[in-house]
Amino acid sequence: MRGDAPDLARDTARDAVDRIYREEWTRIVATLIRATRDWDLAEDAAADAFVRAAERWPVEGVPDNPGAWLTTVARNRALDVLRRRGVEIDKVKEWMVMDELLRPGAPTDPADLAAASISASGSATAEIDDRLRLIFTCAHPALPIEARVALTLRTVGGLETPEIARAFLVPEATMAQRLVRAKRKIRNAGIPYRVPEGDELRRRLSGVLAVLMLVHNEGYLASSGDRLLRLDLQEEAIRLARLVARLMPDEPEAAGLLALLLLQHARSAARVDAEGELVPLDAQDRTTWNAAEIAEGLAVLDRLDQLDRLPVTGRAGRPDAERTGAAAGPYRLQAEIQREHARAAHPDDTDWAAIVRCYDDLLALTPSPVIELNRAVAVGLAGHPRAGLDALDLLAASGTLDRYHLLPAAQADLLRRLGRADVAADRYRQAIELAPTEPERRFLERRLAELARGVD
Repeated sequence: MRGDAPDLARDTARDAVDRIYREEWTRIVATLIRATRDWDLAEDAAADAFVRAAERWPVEGVPDNPGAWLTTVARNRALDVLRRRGVEIDKVKEWMVMDELLRPGAPTDPADLAAASISASGSATAEIDDRLRLIFTCAHPALPIEARVALTLRTVGGLETPEIARAFLVPEATMAQRLVRAKRKIRNAGIPYRVPEGDELRRRLSGVLAVLMLVHNEGYLASSGDRLLRLDLQEEAIRLARLVARLMPDEPEAAGLLALLLLQHARSAARVDAEGELVPLDAQDRTTWNAAEIAEGLAVLDRLDQLDRLPVTGRAGRPDAERTGAAAGPYRLQAEIQREHARAAHPDDTDWAAIVRCYDDLLALTPSPVIELNRAVAVGLAGHPRAGLDALDLLAASGTLDRYHLLPAAQADLLRRLGRADVAADRYRQAIELAPTEPERRFLERRLAELARGVD
């Protein structure tokens, strides 16, 4: 048995490297980018630090402060490279002057200056600012949306390029080029490495949250292929949303997005059966929903509810008009819809009228044909299938969702409830033709077969 101890220590050290990679990657890379303005160097130096940790920690043991150990190794690696690049060293000094990183008494040697800058990031405020700079730069609106998603997953999330390529079903070379072009765009277009302020912060935050929502959505309902769910993408989106909410505690929409993702992800285990087939919400085994994630999501929403009731005092001692009584944003409203599902112990307990009201508020904020579709379904399930179907028929007549499989699928479900089996069958066939994934096609085919057998 004694011989098992070194193996156990190695396994423990490897587990620590994996865990700390998730915890520290963003902070180390963000700090190095600020100090060097070289994205590739920052990523390479951080990656080298974790490689060394994987080699040394199983032998030497995990250091008392692994984050500091990794930061020091990454910093030294970056400085070694910078010392071999005379031109880049001068640029580092110039960037730091521009960023007001030079202070009276600061070192004047560029390499020492870079080291001091990196070391100075040990304060909580500096680390938060660095990570927010990184997040907002990766999600900058000057970048194409697919580049924002890829760069956020690579640089903020620490996912390797092959992982991202597999998740989005593209060749690794394609994803690598996407990342190269994004970094080149940041450099050549002079996209600033900073956190926006004032009204720009609110506008840009919505872009950051939209990127995280896109990552989650691709995991929650894959856009193509033979897999319905990609749990790794859902979990990564939650991890990043939790980071943004922690870094921006005064932004209700950041908390709203976190609650939304938690409450949706909590149902993941019940959304497919043992054979990987889709299980609709009303047929899911609710005892398999993740109680911890539901509790966390509900707690986030409860805190937002409490903030609504408490006036927030501004710097001059006056209530902050921007926060007191502010209307819920789109992510919070979507989270409140998920809250109604999470609270219902049985499908029949769902407060569909409350869900319709949430969709009304959501439509007022962000009009969208998909939201109109979801509202119409909620109206139908609130006891008004005829009214819900009428709304869906109007939406179909508009032509805005001609290629969206969930529109004819929703029509078919309400037609079935109204006893119009023949028309419902036609709509199911239409939805089957449009369904983007094999699990969804098979689910709709089962619905059609049940209809033919007269099964409700």
